[in-house]
Amino acid sequence: MKTLKSLYLGENPVNFPNLWKRAFIASLTVLIIGIGSFVVRGLNLGLDFEGGTSYEVRSSSMTVSDTREVLSSLGAADSRVQKVGDDLLRVRSDIDDPQKANELRELLENQIGVVETFEQVGPTWGSDVTSKAIKALLVFFVVVAVYLTVRLEWKMALGALVAVVHDIIISVGVYSFFQFEITPATVVAFLTIMGYSLYDTIVVYDKVREITGRLGATEKYSYTEMMNLALNRVAMRSINTSISSALPVLSLLVIGALIMGATTLQEFSVALLVGILVGSYSSIFLASSLVSRLKEREERWQQVRSRLEQKGIKFENVRKIDRQEASKPDLKKKERIEGVRGPARGRPAPTRNSGSIPPRPRKKRR
Repeated sequence: MKTLKSLYLGENPVNFPNLWKRAFIASLTVLIIGIGSFVVRGLNLGLDFEGGTSYEVRSSSMTVSDTREVLSSLGAADSRVQKVGDDLLRVRSDIDDPQKANELRELLENQIGVVETFEQVGPTWGSDVTSKAIKALLVFFVVVAVYLTVRLEWKMALGALVAVVHDIIISVGVYSFFQFEITPATVVAFLTIMGYSLYDTIVVYDKVREITGRLGATEKYSYTEMMNLALNRVAMRSINTSISSALPVLSLLVIGALIMGATTLQEFSVALLVGILVGSYSSIFLASSLVSRLKEREERWQQVRSRLEQKGIKFENVRKIDRQEASKPDLKKKERIEGVRGPARGRPAPTRNSGSIPPRPRKKRR
């Protein structure tokens, strides 16, 4: 609680660079698990991506195993059967022939119950939707990379894109590990995740640019130390934004999906909830650490670090910048605004003639 209070007051209580290595190991572990699950188990793609037929049958007495036995009589024993709620069965089959699909529907109505919803999607439509979703992701990455490079710099653009890719892989890994169904609503949620992650990352970058513009001219601190100050300044904002964004999504997941049985809401809300939490984490522990490492390799910041080391300052532990030092204005910027710069600062200001008639020029002596 004391740390949260200090973060809320804009102080510098957390040493984030000391946590970057642990965060990198944790992220790498989760990424390996997610990629491994994707390779071994694959993704549970929805009907719109793979094609086939889907039925929702109302029956209170039939179980999943009983339904599989009924489907085996028509050669559809490999169909996916899912219990939705107390009396609703969802049957997913790869059959794309309209005649066989109608035969399967009649079989379900005669031996299981009333077919409330029926949907059939061809394989061409599914492949078309998949290709368009991949193109949308690629266009998104290109546009974001160009914008951030122009607006900020390429190092920050690279850090933001790495954080977004990290968030997407972890979210997809969660869907693969728990075999949640991926639908077009899930793709929309993934795009929302990327936008949220970018927003959080750009907030961090904007703050560190402000701090480096004010304290960087003093050459008293390294770039990593100023990044640490920026993270302490925006951490509470990220926490509040994440909590306020996660609460409605969590209520949507608990009330809509678990209590009311709306599985479509589950497909959308799980991706959003995972993305909100991972997006806040990656902007603080991943994107910022990558930018700090890249900036520390620049000649300017290497010279600053070497001069500080000559003064006896060791960088084994990142120094904390106190609140009074961090709030000092940018003196060079103030001088530029007032028009006083360089050696002219010690000279008296020139006086102006208040009369309307200019003075007569002096005659040259012969």
